[in-house]
Amino acid sequence: MENTILYHGSQFVIKKPAYGGGKPHNDYGQGFYCTFEIELAKEWACTDEKSGYANQYQLDVSGLSVMYLAGPDYHILNWMAILLNNRNFRISNDIAAAGKVFMRERFLPDTDAFDIIIGYRADDSYFAFANAFLNNTLSLSQLKKVMFLGKLGEQTMLKSKAAFERIQFLGSEMSDKDIYYPKRVVRDKEARSLYRSERDLRQVENEVYLIDIIRERWENDDARLCGNIS
Repeated sequence: MENTILYHGSQFVIKKPAYGGGKPHNDYGQGFYCTFEIELAKEWACTDEKSGYANQYQLDVSGLSVMYLAGPDYHILNWMAILLNNRNFRISNDIAAAGKVFMRERFLPDTDAFDIIIGYRADDSYFAFANAFLNNTLSLSQLKKVMFLGKLGEQTMLKSKAAFERIQFLGSEMSDKDIYYPKRVVRDKEARSLYRSERDLRQVENEVYLIDIIRERWENDDARLCGNIS
């Protein structure tokens, strides 16, 4: 039996996560989103008005199938395609509209066979990066850079009924908004600052943008996509 500790930041104490709950338009679809880091959970739990809780769980992962999007089997465009399949993006032009279709057709991995998905967390900052790439104002290499250096953390999503049956509540810790909301704001500001510095660089010939990927008809196994950002 392999047990791991997870944390879920929330405004509430959640003793029994409910299978089938949660919003369908989250990053990886409907599921229960956690982190391995209690400090991140405490940041995610707080708003500017309210404190929250870092709920702690033990998860038995033995026998469960895990998709690790930051691992060597996947690349940044797989993550983008999953986001495009679940989140609502700003489509500012015809190229972005064509890019959304192309990305889903070429790079969307099959998530149905997995019990758990681990990957980057597309909160406000990361989602802005993804939107910029879709709208051809951020290159592929810039997207990789801001994702890696933004330090907004990874998330673990329990997807299947089997995964929900393996999670056990251990307790919760209060997250004080006066301590953790400012930390959340600083983390977000640093990521946005990095994004702006990359976005403001002029487009150069040796950079690859989504329009180039479409024109050249890149495939999922293209050598230029080998390796991940971690």
